[in-house]
Amino acid sequence: MVQPAPLQFLPLPTSISPSFWHRLTSLKLHHLGLDDKSVPIKGCYSLGRTVHDKLTGDSVGISGSLELDEGSFDLDVGDGTSAPSPHRDHFVLRGVLRNYNTIEEFKRADKAKLLSDLGDQIWSAIRHPSPETTLADLNPFLMITFADLKKYRYCYWCAIPALVQKPGWEIVEGWRKCDEPALEQIDASVALLSADGVTAPLHAFATFWARTPPEERTLVFNDPSSHPTALGWSVRNALTFLAHSPSPLDPPVHRLHIISRREGKTLSCVVRLPESVEEALTVRPAVVGWEKNDAGKLGPRMADLAPLMDPTRLADQAVDLNLQLMRWRILPSLDLDKIKKTRCLLLGAGTLGCYVARTLMAWGVRKMTLVDSSTVSFSNPVRQPLFEFEDSLEGGKPKAAAAAAALKRIYPGVDATGVSLSVPMPGHPIPPSSLESVRADVIKLDQLFEEHDVVYLLMDSRESRWLPTVMGAAKEKLVINVALGFDTFLAMRHGLPPSSDAPILAPSPGSPFRGKLGCYYCNDVVAPQDSLTDRTLDQMCTVTRPGIAAIASATAVELMVS
Repeated sequence: MVQPAPLQFLPLPTSISPSFWHRLTSLKLHHLGLDDKSVPIKGCYSLGRTVHDKLTGDSVGISGSLELDEGSFDLDVGDGTSAPSPHRDHFVLRGVLRNYNTIEEFKRADKAKLLSDLGDQIWSAIRHPSPETTLADLNPFLMITFADLKKYRYCYWCAIPALVQKPGWEIVEGWRKCDEPALEQIDASVALLSADGVTAPLHAFATFWARTPPEERTLVFNDPSSHPTALGWSVRNALTFLAHSPSPLDPPVHRLHIISRREGKTLSCVVRLPESVEEALTVRPAVVGWEKNDAGKLGPRMADLAPLMDPTRLADQAVDLNLQLMRWRILPSLDLDKIKKTRCLLLGAGTLGCYVARTLMAWGVRKMTLVDSSTVSFSNPVRQPLFEFEDSLEGGKPKAAAAAAALKRIYPGVDATGVSLSVPMPGHPIPPSSLESVRADVIKLDQLFEEHDVVYLLMDSRESRWLPTVMGAAKEKLVINVALGFDTFLAMRHGLPPSSDAPILAPSPGSPFRGKLGCYYCNDVVAPQDSLTDRTLDQMCTVTRPGIAAIASATAVELMVS
C-alpha cells in the first residue's frame, strides 16, 4: 500500500513591469507626497502551463506569477475592489502597497508584524465570514517599497500570506491527467462563472455541498503552478477554510477531490486530513509568505530603472523632481502645470537673458524665445553662462541662436528658439535705407508678442525697452523688466490694463490708482532719449558687480511665478 504523501505548494513569485514603477513614481510625486498610508492595488496571475521544447523534445513547465503593472493601481471607485481581469485565464488578487519615505523606515519596518496582521485578517475571514466575504478575501497580498526618485531605484518586498495547516493535507490518490471530455466541461463552466467576475460568498460552500456525498466533493481552482506534484500557493488558504469553516458540514470536509486547472495539462488528486482538527479551531495557525530574493533568501529586492530609461525621458522627469518636492511641505498650492505651459519671450540674450533663461528652465518652463541682434564677444562667456569661448571665435556667433542652442544642450526637452532682431528705439533716427528692415523687425516683434504669454525686458539700454513696453500694454501681456546698476538692481512687473482676462492689482485699497500698476516709464516727463551716443568705455560696457545679475534674474522670474 502506497503511503500518503504530504500535499506541497509552490510559492507564487512576483513579476513587476517597469510601468508599475513609473505609475508609483507619479503617485508618490503628485498625490501621496509624505503620506505613507497603505494604497490598495491589484495583481493578476495566469495558469501554469507546459510547453514542448523543440530543441530537446522535453516538456517544460512554466509557472504563473503575480504580475503588477501600471494597471495595478486602477481599482473600482465604489468599494475599492478590483475589477475582473480583462484577459481570459488571468485572475485577480487584491492587495495593499505601503511606500516608506526613507530607506531607514523601510528597513525598520516590522515585517513579522505586517505579515501577522494580514494573517489575522485572513483567519478572521475564515472563522467569522460576513455575507460578503469571498475566496478573494483569503488571498490578499502585501507589498512594501521605498522609491528613490532621484536615482530611479526601488527597493521592495512582497508577501502572499498563507496559513500553515497542521496537521497538513495528504495525497491519498496520486496525480493523474484529466481526460478531454471532463476538461472541456470544466473549461466551459469556468468561462461561464467567470464572465461577470462575480465570486460566491464563503458561506455558500455549506449550502452547495449540503447534500453532496463526501467522496464526491470536488474543488476546482485556477492553478498558477506547473510543478507535477505541487499545487499553486493560492489554494492554501482555501483548504484551511474548508478544514476550519464554522459553517455546519456533515460530515466535515476531511477528504477532497482537487482539480488543478492548468493550461494544456489539467491534473487532479484526492487529499485528506489525517486526523480531526476540532481542537485547533480557536487558534490561528502560523502564517508564512514573504518572497525570497534573487539569492534564494528571505529579503527585499531592488529594481533599478535608470539603465532602462531613455536619457531624454529620464532628464524630463528629473527636471521636475525638485519642483514637485516643493509641493509636499512648502508650497502645496504651487501650480506647476501652469508654469510649465507659460510661453516666455526674452528680449535680450546678454547677461540678464542668460540668467533668466536658466532660471526659467529650472522653474519648469519649456517654451522660450530669445531675441538679440548682437554677437558673442570675448568678454561675454565669463559673465554670461550660456556662452563658451568657442562662441566668440571668428567674429562671434549670434547671441540669440547660441543661447538657444546652449539651452537645448543643457536640457533637450526645452523648446528654445533664437531670433536675431533689432528693436527700434526712440531718439535713434532710422536712415531711409533701413526702413524696410526696421519694418520687418517690428512685424516680427509683433508676431512674437502674439505667440507668447510673458515678456522679459532684458536689454542693455533704457530706450530699447520703450517700444516693447508699449506693445505689452496694448496686447495685455505680462511684462517683467529687469535693469542693473553697480550697487542696485531693478526687477518689476508692469501693470496690465483693465481686462476680463488680466488680473488687476491695486497698490492699496484707498489709492486713486486702484486697478493700475505702473511701468518703467511712468515717472518720465519726456520720452526716452538717446543714451548710447557720446559715451566713454566704462559707460559703453555694463559695469555691475559680478553676481548681481543672477540675483536680479531670479527675483524677476519669481515675480512671474508668484
